[in-house]
Amino acid sequence: MNFFVSDLHGRIGRYQTLFEAVRREKPEAVFIGGDFLPHAWHAHETLDFPHRDFINDFLVKNFLELRRELGAGYPRVLLIMGNDDARIEEAAVLDAAARGVWEYIHQRRVGFGEFTIYGYAYVPPTPFRLKDWERYDVSRYTDSDAVSPEEGWRTYPVSDQEMRYMTIKDDLDRFTENQDMARAIFLFHTPPYQTKLDLSARGGKMIDHVPLDCHLGSIAVRRFIEARQPLVTLHGHVHESAGISGFWRDRIGRTHCFSAAHDGPELALVRFDPDDLNAANRELI
Repeated sequence: MNFFVSDLHGRIGRYQTLFEAVRREKPEAVFIGGDFLPHAWHAHETLDFPHRDFINDFLVKNFLELRRELGAGYPRVLLIMGNDDARIEEAAVLDAAARGVWEYIHQRRVGFGEFTIYGYAYVPPTPFRLKDWERYDVSRYTDSDAVSPEEGWRTYPVSDQEMRYMTIKDDLDRFTENQDMARAIFLFHTPPYQTKLDLSARGGKMIDHVPLDCHLGSIAVRRFIEARQPLVTLHGHVHESAGISGFWRDRIGRTHCFSAAHDGPELALVRFDPDDLNAANRELI
């Protein structure tokens, strides 16, 4: 059995709940689907957000304590970053990975028994200014309320070529070329477009007489799932979707799609076994 969480945004209570669940249930793996660092909106619930090294002073410290306690029972921890995580922190994430705290899998694939795990952090353009983890989706089109990847700001330098022309579609094509997806577990931050997992509260709203799309997911990710049919895909990003749609899971063909995004104070913990995906469950703790 495995755990999947996403969008914890540095909230100490959620992490403490996760650590206790790991101690109690001893999962084989913990998947963390991005937006795991503190966000200014939740600064009162994080570890002295403006002044502390959250990765080393909190995350690494607590995961190492778990590793000491659990020994051989310590789970594999697999993570990606999300659009609210400043990429300047990636160096600290990689340093912790080198110390065996977790495995950082953005645009990487790793073995997992008879399965293969893939990670991908980028999301389509949002209205937010931080663009470290945003890409054009299938073209240079953006929603009417979105800030393009070329107009926002970044904590990590990228070339003009990458900023203007790289797309999520092209990334996925290159990343998975010639790979068999039948036993693939894909850890995304963005959900696929027009599903039960990407519904926002924008329905019925307009900008300059143009209706806003209530679906915030990626068209490229949707088309990738339709065409390649990975075994299971894990998603976050759209916090309110489960509350609006009433569903935290969906199916695209044979692919099971799960979301751990949640807009309440609780931890949304998805438990799943890739050999029995129908039995997956999500608990708010």
